[in-house]
Amino acid sequence: MKSLNEEQSQVVVDFVAWGLDMHAYSNQELVYRTNLVLAQIGADSLVQGLVGNTDTNLSDLTDKLVAIQDISFEMDWQKNINRTQLLNIVTPTPDVLAEEFERLYAVDPEQAVKYYYFISESVENVKVKDIARNIAFTHNSKYGDIEITINLSKPEKTTAEIKAAASAPKSSYPPTALDYTNEGYLGSVTAAPRLTHRFIRDDFSGETWGWHYSPYAYFEEHAIFVNFKRQAMEMGQRTFTRLMQIVTRYPMYMVGSNADLPIVGGSILSQEHYQGGRHEFPMMKADVKQTVQLTEYEDVTVSVLNWPMTAFKISSEYAAEVVAAAEFLRRSWEKYSDESLMIYAMSTNGDRQHTVTPIAQFKDGQYELYLVLRDNGTSSEYPMGIFHPHADVQHIKQENIGLIEVMGLAILPARLLNELEKVENFLVDRAPLEEVAESHRDWAQAIKDTRQASPANVHEIVHEEVGKVFVRVLEDAGVYKSDEAGQAGLNRFIDYLTSAK
Repeated sequence: MKSLNEEQSQVVVDFVAWGLDMHAYSNQELVYRTNLVLAQIGADSLVQGLVGNTDTNLSDLTDKLVAIQDISFEMDWQKNINRTQLLNIVTPTPDVLAEEFERLYAVDPEQAVKYYYFISESVENVKVKDIARNIAFTHNSKYGDIEITINLSKPEKTTAEIKAAASAPKSSYPPTALDYTNEGYLGSVTAAPRLTHRFIRDDFSGETWGWHYSPYAYFEEHAIFVNFKRQAMEMGQRTFTRLMQIVTRYPMYMVGSNADLPIVGGSILSQEHYQGGRHEFPMMKADVKQTVQLTEYEDVTVSVLNWPMTAFKISSEYAAEVVAAAEFLRRSWEKYSDESLMIYAMSTNGDRQHTVTPIAQFKDGQYELYLVLRDNGTSSEYPMGIFHPHADVQHIKQENIGLIEVMGLAILPARLLNELEKVENFLVDRAPLEEVAESHRDWAQAIKDTRQASPANVHEIVHEEVGKVFVRVLEDAGVYKSDEAGQAGLNRFIDYLTSAK
């Protein structure tokens, strides 16, 4: 055990002051929390009479406390657990957080979410420093500006950590990374530390849901809504109803769901969850291509957007009417086939192949629900999916096209950072084609044959070409293409919609 000097003592006092500032506890707990910090860092006393302040951010204070500990860790996961143990001391407990959130919500919902986001950033549940490493740019396309990101925020595991995880005993607790049992979980070599993890609990459609901000956010105030019931992803009227309930309670946020089928869905189909946040995605800015008159739903406006994927926008001042019209459209699509365009409602094995990706928001007094048509079909030519990124664009994006990409925000893998740098070197004759990753070589050569790259513009050219590829990715995933045959097929489906009862 060690005694702290005045500078080190001030760090402890300031750290504990942060918890007070976050309404994690009252003045009555200052001594208690201070002693918890001392125990965690291996100190037995500190200089008395110091006054705490919050001029230094909590992450920097945590860095200093870790340095005072002077402990070496073999692996990063051990270091991360230790860091989270410190931060947990000044994080509101779930009941205290819920009470403060509801108190603020009663005054103004904006104050409540602002408070919760402030806590989430402060205790590093939102990894601000890591997120800042991401590369982001826009690409101007015929559909409007498309947003491109190369995701560098998630830390890569070392070889030693990978081996340790592989040899670790298998555990079913927590059952998924989304499950509510992650709240306060210590963490291990196979599971991230969640000691400071906190849910805001809500009741949607008579079920308990909880939400929190994503650690490695893809957009502003990226939130994850989780069904505590532990059921698989589903799609239908209950989904649309819940989305409307969420944007009613949190009108500052959009919220959407991944589809419920494996090829066109997200990465976690076993746990029902939605994603939302404070962001206007490119799809939401898209022009209206045509309108659809649904005679059975006079109180709603239905539009088809000028978008690489087939997207309908349903809007009304009445949430229930939006839900009813959306469910009618979904059910109609679920049983619709168009053999001429390889669109089949059922697979040869009798499995359902049609679903939707829904996104909701409340804007200017209107409830809006976007439905993007999805088809899970495969063929001998497209074994990974007929409406999935095709082979010639998978060097940029081969993963499932989920909710976020559907809306026009590309989440591209970290491997591209170095790979694109080598493409740039080739384009300006700083490296031979052989140094370019094999998957990019045809693409790189095509760029060189058609563009005049120089050291001054090569970065911009490569970004533009990446943007073009991502647009193609979305077009591949779209069931009705932006050509004459696709438009004719879309018109046939719309005729089917307007004649159906």
